Amino acid sequence: MARSVYVAGLGPSVGKGTVALGLVELLSRQVARIGVFRPLIARGDDPSTARGDDPLIARGDDPSTAGGDPLLSLLTARYPVTGGHGVTAAEASALVADGRWEELIGRIVERYRELERQCGSVVVIGSDFAAGPADGHDEMPRELGFNARLATEFGSLVIPVVSGEGRTAESLTAAARSAYHSLVDLNATVLAVVANRVPESARRRVETADDVPGSAGSRPATDLPVPFWVIPEVAAVAAPTVAEVAKALDATVITGGDGTDRDVLDYVVGAAHVPAVLDHLTDGALLITPGDRADLLVAASAAHAAGQVTLAGLVLTLGERPDERAVKLIERLNTGLAMLVVESDSYHTIAAAGRIEARLSVGTPRKVEAALGAFEDGVDTAELTRLLDVSRSSRVTPLMFENDLIDKARADRRHLVLPEGAEERILRATETLLRRGVADLTLLGDPAEISRRARELGVNIGGARLVDPERSEWRDDFAERYAELRKHRGVTLDLAYDVVRDVNYFGTMMVAAGLADGMVSGADHTTAATIRPAFEIIKTVPGLSVASSVFFMLLADRVLVYGDCAVNPDPDAAQLADIALSSARTAAAFGLEPRVAMLSYSTGRSGSGADVEKVAAATALVRERRPDLPVEGPIQYDAAIDPAVAATKLPQSAVAGKATVFVFPDLNTGNNTYKAVQRSAGAVAVGPVMQGLRRPVNDLSRGATVKDIVNTVAITAIQAAVK
Repeated sequence: MARSVYVAGLGPSVGKGTVALGLVELLSRQVARIGVFRPLIARGDDPSTARGDDPLIARGDDPSTAGGDPLLSLLTARYPVTGGHGVTAAEASALVADGRWEELIGRIVERYRELERQCGSVVVIGSDFAAGPADGHDEMPRELGFNARLATEFGSLVIPVVSGEGRTAESLTAAARSAYHSLVDLNATVLAVVANRVPESARRRVETADDVPGSAGSRPATDLPVPFWVIPEVAAVAAPTVAEVAKALDATVITGGDGTDRDVLDYVVGAAHVPAVLDHLTDGALLITPGDRADLLVAASAAHAAGQVTLAGLVLTLGERPDERAVKLIERLNTGLAMLVVESDSYHTIAAAGRIEARLSVGTPRKVEAALGAFEDGVDTAELTRLLDVSRSSRVTPLMFENDLIDKARADRRHLVLPEGAEERILRATETLLRRGVADLTLLGDPAEISRRARELGVNIGGARLVDPERSEWRDDFAERYAELRKHRGVTLDLAYDVVRDVNYFGTMMVAAGLADGMVSGADHTTAATIRPAFEIIKTVPGLSVASSVFFMLLADRVLVYGDCAVNPDPDAAQLADIALSSARTAAAFGLEPRVAMLSYSTGRSGSGADVEKVAAATALVRERRPDLPVEGPIQYDAAIDPAVAATKLPQSAVAGKATVFVFPDLNTGNNTYKAVQRSAGAVAVGPVMQGLRRPVNDLSRGATVKDIVNTVAITAIQAAVK
């Protein structure tokens, strides 16, 4: 088992950052503390030196201490990462110029070891000398040899990354073979070879090995003893954002500042008449035109607002601002487009823009999700996890749990319906979910309105299906089904026809009819509006008396399951037993070993009363129905969670002191306890997660963040996959 993985780029701008990001994401599901090390960074102005801290270690809670390195800053901000670096490019050049090569290697290795001692696993991001000053020193060793030497000194497994840009399948496999054998000849141990930014045509041929000379079977024809993975070319990863363009061009943003996170996929210079320019506009294009061309600005903005094209933004050259009347008209179109002003002319502006390279950074969260999606699409993450052979930490941190959700959902991809299709948070979450491959999605609502809102926000939801309940071909069938289900309640066909146009009823009918595997709603609806259709249409699993809910409580070092804190006010003993059994199944479905504590104000036989007797009866029912399930009750919370208290109160219990599933006797107790733990212990509460329904439907808080929605969709997809 190697404790570190070395990502080495063979050539400039091959996308080492995407591979490093994917590796850290993968390790974050296994390891509580990850190290990220850069042997060489371009800058040495580490702000941590001003506080007397170790300047070689970037603390995970302060991304500003990452030595001015954008990728290191991103990883320390996003993950439980301790970041460190060896030397700056200037330091390296000075040492090599003095002939002190071994001192350079020794200094880097020493600083790597300092970091390694703090972490369970380390990702090393290889050098990129082009990022630092060369100072004319021809003595600087070739980059591949430098990285191979360091990987050997660190004891790291190496993943070489080759560029796939513009390559054919034949040249790509040849590059992979060359990378592998070059590193092996330098005594490095290669874990796998990765090609990044590979065009779709070459990727298809490599992955199927069709027409590739020497191919045999479905594996790429590299003749290598290690895996060869191909990460597809994704425009959103390689393209700079409008914000990056604005910074590089020293531009002033005069309107649409919220739209600067859009990806710039093309540049169009507006110098001709309106019809000619409109013919040349493409999706993701940044229009560059003199500021006095109000006709072009208005026409392009109108084309964007009408859905004819989806632009990235507008750049006005020569330092000229457009007529205020044109600006007001554009603003009334609600395009969401950023309008930039630069001092240079169109020629020099387009030349400078063409040299801008996109970077993964804290400031490009959508690009980060796209990069992770590309990595997970191209790399067999299950095989990579096996090859890394990293022992899973006994601690389960919140981030490990949340990243596990994405991984589990991707492993058995499901189709979910989101009724609130035009809601901003739902649209932003949809883009993330599609880019990460978490689920296939249907958004409900007026497709024109959903598309217009997506253009305003600059989000890409092209992979989602849009369905309007009012006009859907399924509406008649859904009305007949609903009328039949609810005829005992006096529901007529005409009434049912009106009911199923409601987005939550329509979405629930999609789930019941098998047109979707689950539903998530509630960002803009009450809990009752979300859950009532599920109770009427989907109903509970046979053998269960009630549907219920749990919260996943993400504490600093563990994940606990609390049920029921949201649905059943005062369950009887039989219902409480059902809640316990459902909660145990939910825990197991999400990789948590269920040890069930049936909570009460009394432990064992120390107290009496109706409430204690109810919990005791429920515990007996659970044991009768699931004799294999570790369950204890009645038990107090402290005895359930604290080993020291458990040793005094229930020393022989298999659950006391190490419970993972906590079943509360009533809604009042459960709801107050989860909120108390959430606020006082700083826990993250994920839920409520519905359980006991024949098919999954989950409710969002109306204050849910985009991250909350992503997590809830992943949870629902996992529930749908459980047989």
